Amino acid sequence: MHKKINITKSEIEGLKSKDSKMRMSLDSTDAFDVGNNVSYYDSPLGLIEIQSKEGSIIGLTFHKEKRYQEKIEDVLIEAKKQLGEYFSGKRKTFDLPLKTTGTKFQTKVWKELINIPYGQTLAYKEIAVAIGNENASRAVGNANNKNKIGIIIPCHRVIGSNRKLVGYGGGLWRKKWLLEHEKRYK
Repeated sequence: MHKKINITKSEIEGLKSKDSKMRMSLDSTDAFDVGNNVSYYDSPLGLIEIQSKEGSIIGLTFHKEKRYQEKIEDVLIEAKKQLGEYFSGKRKTFDLPLKTTGTKFQTKVWKELINIPYGQTLAYKEIAVAIGNENASRAVGNANNKNKIGIIIPCHRVIGSNRKLVGYGGGLWRKKWLLEHEKRYK
């Protein structure tokens, strides 16, 4: 059972409008390779599309509706199980094979994101320092934006240097919900 997090409707609307210019479309037109497998998970934050290929998760994104017919493989079943545990507060880390596609720099950032402990946040600058490039805060933000495996690669745990919520492909209201959820179960 999912616990409710208190976010008012006006807070959600404010966050939705505030980040609408910065966030990626929830119904992005990313190409779907016919070799990909896909499943959907109905989360407290809306529908999550999970894609896999050859036994590894390659995408986890929010969508308004199912875009494809489900084509299941074992890793998708396990991903849905682990998401259920995460949303019920029982799972703090994910144990799934992941396959990312990006530059060496992006991959380095995504690996560092996985090291951010559950319920904690780091600023873009702190990630830049951790990967050995203290002047790369903006590039870290760009790599965060290119993360196709949200929640599992926890880009929602990265915040601005002023400790405020900034940018999240799924919407700032979801980022706020995820961070509050993790603090509740920490």
